[in-house]
Amino acid sequence: MGPVNKAAGYRAQKTGVFCYWKKEVNTLKFEKSCGALVYRKKHDQLEILLLKHRYGGHWSFPKGHVEGNETEHETALREVKEETGLTIDLLEGFRHSVEYYPRPNTKKQVVYFLGYAADDHTKRQEEEISEIRWTPLAEAHREVTFKNDKNLIQQAKKFLLER
Repeated sequence: MGPVNKAAGYRAQKTGVFCYWKKEVNTLKFEKSCGALVYRKKHDQLEILLLKHRYGGHWSFPKGHVEGNETEHETALREVKEETGLTIDLLEGFRHSVEYYPRPNTKKQVVYFLGYAADDHTKRQEEEISEIRWTPLAEAHREVTFKNDKNLIQQAKKFLLER
């Protein structure tokens, strides 16, 4: 291996007395997940459902990979049901996505909706979720781990207050 010109994606290759540049191609893998910020109204206060993920230990929202020909809504509803046991109603007009790189050469998009839980009795998916907690919406940004999730909570607050 020879010197690298990373900006152009080339690496020098030496064969005998000749040197040539070979373009390195890193294939970017794309993943897509969908989920929901689930809320309820309890004693005239809005609360949001937070999950502590068993792998990673972070607090976030229910979400998971799109399967087969599922729509974004179908994926979000299925994942909420699987991870929390809740059946929710998705609100029209709230759709936000975040993108990040969970691993090298992997870009992930997660689309979130806002969903209302009429029945708030949860049953966590033990294989993936270590804890479930209803948290006052006004305090939830302090509980979640990632900045993207803090931003989503702000968007949900704004959306719900403008309704």
